[in-house]
Amino acid sequence: MRSEADQEDERLASLAVILPLAVTGFVIAAGCWTLFAVAGIHLRAELSLTDLQFGLLLAMPMAVSAVLAVPAGLAARKFGARRVMLSCLTGLAVCMVILLTTDTFPGYLLAAGGLGLAGGFYSAGLQFVISKCQSHQLGLVLGIFGSGVTGAGFTYYLVPLFHEAFSWQGVPLAYLIVLLLVLALLILLSDPEDAIADPETETSIRVLFQRFRRQGVWQHGAYFGVIAGSFFALALWLPDYLSSQFELQIGSGAGLAQWFILPGALAQILGGGLSDLHGSHRVIGRSLLVGLAALLVLSYPPMTLFIRGVDATIEVEFALPMIVESIFVVVLGVALGCAMGSLQRIVIIESRQNAAFVAGLLLVSACSVAFLLPVIFGAANHWLGVRSAVFMILFLLLGLCQFLYSRFSRRQERHAFLQPGL
Repeated sequence: MRSEADQEDERLASLAVILPLAVTGFVIAAGCWTLFAVAGIHLRAELSLTDLQFGLLLAMPMAVSAVLAVPAGLAARKFGARRVMLSCLTGLAVCMVILLTTDTFPGYLLAAGGLGLAGGFYSAGLQFVISKCQSHQLGLVLGIFGSGVTGAGFTYYLVPLFHEAFSWQGVPLAYLIVLLLVLALLILLSDPEDAIADPETETSIRVLFQRFRRQGVWQHGAYFGVIAGSFFALALWLPDYLSSQFELQIGSGAGLAQWFILPGALAQILGGGLSDLHGSHRVIGRSLLVGLAALLVLSYPPMTLFIRGVDATIEVEFALPMIVESIFVVVLGVALGCAMGSLQRIVIIESRQNAAFVAGLLLVSACSVAFLLPVIFGAANHWLGVRSAVFMILFLLLGLCQFLYSRFSRRQERHAFLQPGL
């Protein structure tokens, strides 16, 4: 009979193989979410798309991800996370083939919807990686997996690069090659028993919802949706915002936007690790405070102050230089990333047996917010005519989130103190 030390060594060895494969797959999947944020600009010119058609291309991957996330989580629990991951990667590869062969808007719209399989990969992948880690490692492992969101930033770099060297169709080809490689490695290096199916698992959504409401998962999932949705929405909006604000080419604006996405995605590792050490509530609260401070600075639009002097009127210009604004954008990304990593950890700890289903709920809430916020950003810019209104909206939203989360966490602490056995 094997000792506990041998079992732990075997688990760590399995995790060392599983985690890099899952993270690589999620990097590609997350890149699919933002593929049309830059490539869609070229398609808009080539196909003479209307604003509505362009908006549909941007929104379809997130919208379909929200629809598929929960069913994929249930399927991962019932039929095995590995099988669902392979199915999603195969579907994404098919979408890349469609992008390489189509030249019509319906074809691109079909492919954009298929890219929503990235949401199914997230739900199943999360279940896949936590099956081999202990509770004291959970925050760090979830943070590493969540850092796969860096794929959204790689798209901002790849599309302009390939468009300049070849054409933007080189990006789907590159993604297709990597997808096939990850598929092959996942089949060869992972054991089908790494994510064992449980045909008897609870699949009644009504029963699961009632159970999670008692555990407080709903509230944490809502806070995660607001924070992660704000992160994704701003990631989609920043290339156009930075290009317009500083009169840059779209490729340069997309390059600057990476400095929000990449540090923010990697900060999930920091947030998860700190939560393992100091607790999630403390990390979430302080991360939101830092994010609010950054948003307060970014919210101020360029202004001109006229001072009536004795002999002349003095003009004083107030505007953040590009380097200063970029620094605060990085700080904002890191703060949101830390909060996302901490919230993801606390939700999964409370419902580890149904991690894939809960991951689906988290993604539904995040994608819903990420779908709505760009519409609100556009309306605010149209009515107010102030580009920094985007950050004003996020300041109000996250300020409300911070206030409500503080009340919720204090109520939970009082309940745990007064009724420690429950």
